[in-house]
Amino acid sequence: MELLQQLSATFADAVWSTPLVTLLLGGGIFFALYSRFLPYRHFGHALGIMLGKHDTPDEPGELSHAQALAAALSGTMGLGNISGVALAIVAGGPGAIFWMWVSALVGVATKFFTCTLGVMYRGEDNLGRLQGGPMYIIREALPRRFYPLAIMFSVAGLVGTLPIFQSNQLAALIREQVFPHADPTMTGLLIGCAMAVLVGIVIFGGLPRVAKVAVALLPVMVLTYLGLTLIMLAIHIDEVPGVFASIFSEAFNPQAVGGGLLGMILIGISRGAFSNEAGVGTEVMAHGAARTNEPVREGLVAMLGPVADTLIVCTCTALVILLAGTWQNPGDLSGINLTVNAFREDLGTLGVILMFAITLILSSTTMFTMWYYGAKCFGFLFGADIQHHYRWLFVGTVIFGASVSIDVVFNLVSGSYGLMAIPTMVATLMLSGKVKAAAKDYFRRHPY
Repeated sequence: MELLQQLSATFADAVWSTPLVTLLLGGGIFFALYSRFLPYRHFGHALGIMLGKHDTPDEPGELSHAQALAAALSGTMGLGNISGVALAIVAGGPGAIFWMWVSALVGVATKFFTCTLGVMYRGEDNLGRLQGGPMYIIREALPRRFYPLAIMFSVAGLVGTLPIFQSNQLAALIREQVFPHADPTMTGLLIGCAMAVLVGIVIFGGLPRVAKVAVALLPVMVLTYLGLTLIMLAIHIDEVPGVFASIFSEAFNPQAVGGGLLGMILIGISRGAFSNEAGVGTEVMAHGAARTNEPVREGLVAMLGPVADTLIVCTCTALVILLAGTWQNPGDLSGINLTVNAFREDLGTLGVILMFAITLILSSTTMFTMWYYGAKCFGFLFGADIQHHYRWLFVGTVIFGASVSIDVVFNLVSGSYGLMAIPTMVATLMLSGKVKAAAKDYFRRHPY
């Protein structure tokens, strides 16, 4: 197991090194400048689209704009917002949160470009059904010599979208908080089987069922989590300015935790991308299923994701952990349990119970959406006619993830996520002119 941990860590570190972070951060800055900050200037219109003012039920696609955003957010707004933030703070200190914010701000522009292309260049699978995603963008819009990038994305997506991280962290929470003295292997197996049944019930209903569940559960989760955070902030109101000051001061500290300034930046950007998926490409698959013939419209909806995901929910987690102070001496706690214990410090058993419910919703909705992403990658590689078999593999890995090391799981998924970003960002940069032209045409036809 120790060798496996070392290999997985080496893999993740090699992927999430300076070149990839430069690609994501530099690419996002390029999209913002190239578009003259167009996405940031149209948040009001984006909210109107998301609320259904421009839904077109007779146009191609499976989901409304709101359902597409909910499906995408159920994938991004997962345990990365709770467990991933805890891991980032322990590894990089408070300053890592600043760089997560930076990744979210540039991610707004990135998501606008990638998800506009996701609708603009939808393609048919071998059953003749319309599909979206970076692999279809590459196949439909780029010369044939770039097709290996589509294969690369799909192969990495099969690993990066497996539910092992989500089931691992939910099982870890239940073992630590509910069955601390039980046999961890047997407990993990039983928890994994229970989760597998729950996930199977939803995913065997297809994407529409996934979207309906996400639309119903996510608003409740976000409001509950915001409420808990506000209570924590009220309890520690005198300490809040100091926490924000530490985030900004440590963001440029050359002696920062996590290998100095560069190490902290790498941690913050990578965890931010892992959380909001801007530039990774998974969100393109969800938004590519939107029911619209206006690609720019879906790009505008998609750009709301990093704001809700990272700037709001991840910030809540960061503030709670930093106020509790347990990140400096985490002991045996890691990931989800570090966050839960931060709530336990001030809210007691009630805080643990509410966090348990939130974690259950987050992990479940994320696994539902990750199935869809993985299935699309599987269908692209092996054919949509046998894509239904992927459900059984996915359900099986829910059980597997509940009983393995968090380090191996997180590094494997994180590294694969990084590999997915390479073809996504390369294709988007090459086709950015198409998005700019489409945006100009859209706002000429739809002034407001």
